[in-house]
Amino acid sequence: MTNIPAVKLGLVAVSRDCFPLELSKRRRAAVAGECRARKLPVVELQTVIENEKDVPAAIQELRDKGANALIIYLGNFGPEGPTSMLAQRFEGPAMVAAAAEETQDDLFGGRGDALCGVLNLSYNLGLRGLNPYIPEYPVGSAAEVAEMIAGFVPVARTILGAKKLKIFAFGPRPQDFLACNAPVKPLYDLGVEIMENSELDLYD
Repeated sequence: MTNIPAVKLGLVAVSRDCFPLELSKRRRAAVAGECRARKLPVVELQTVIENEKDVPAAIQELRDKGANALIIYLGNFGPEGPTSMLAQRFEGPAMVAAAAEETQDDLFGGRGDALCGVLNLSYNLGLRGLNPYIPEYPVGSAAEVAEMIAGFVPVARTILGAKKLKIFAFGPRPQDFLACNAPVKPLYDLGVEIMENSELDLYD
């Protein structure tokens, strides 16, 4: 029996609403193209997160396109509040990456500087108690970001598989005594359901 989940990644660009939207769209399209060249299971979303009202639209588009994992891509400086809301409301695993500046031209006229956006977003994600996948160095060219996404695929597959697990165990700490079960908290955080039974249940 094969029960390995299939990963379908939704690539969502963000851009602060006072910054040029086209810069993020252009950079998102370049990343999507690099992902296609590597045959990565990525769908490119047309919704761009500029403010809070874009979050429900992005969630709906992710559902409509069947995405079960999320790539948050900062094509330039993004709105950290709405972006972290998207990660919070999306039900699957999420990753954050950002565009490197190809030239210095976008830093003024095009208002780039996605690295600063990643720093602000990371702080806001921490305030919300979220822990998305952030590569060791999350800023790069379109080709480099595509490689980061390739590295995220097995992470997303593992999380999606673990979320649907239900573990039955027998030991000295039955389910009715959850106060004794502190070590299982990380599993609960992943969405794993655990039913721990006592030896008397096993004997029964």
